[in-house]
Amino acid sequence: MPTIRQLAPDDAAVYHALRLRMLREHPEAFGSSFEEEGAKPLTWAQERLAPSTGAPEKFVLGAFGVANALIGSVGLAVEERLKERHKGFVFGMFVAPEAGAAGVGRALLAECIARARHLPGLELLTLTVTSSNLRALRFYEAAGFRAFGIEERAIKVAGRYYPKAHMTLDLHVR
Repeated sequence: MPTIRQLAPDDAAVYHALRLRMLREHPEAFGSSFEEEGAKPLTWAQERLAPSTGAPEKFVLGAFGVANALIGSVGLAVEERLKERHKGFVFGMFVAPEAGAAGVGRALLAECIARARHLPGLELLTLTVTSSNLRALRFYEAAGFRAFGIEERAIKVAGRYYPKAHMTLDLHVR
């Protein structure tokens, strides 16, 4: 089983490389694009991984495998506006294909949810997933998320539209 820990600014280079890989290999799965993310300086990743200096909370978890290689990541950002701070958004879930089927994704998401349950005032987690990706939908459903709507033409990649399923998890229901 991999080691899972919160990423820090010192992890920026490996996180940025993994992020670019996920955007290049699965452009239909993420709202960010490889081209836009690739143009960002490494300081962007360092800032994203820096500890939150105030409300709201945010973090990125990393899964480390053999030789301490980063093989997966997932992030959580609590909504910034006061009226929405009871919600957190799960983002950037990715496990390198060579580490798939080893429980890395389940372990990452479980740790993200466990940490979210300890954040004061946080009640709900939300995420979006490409609705045609049935494997990913089932993965999130198995973790307790439920779909509440489909956004048609949510993203457009190389002239093709992809719908996104919006999902939620009530942190008070176990």
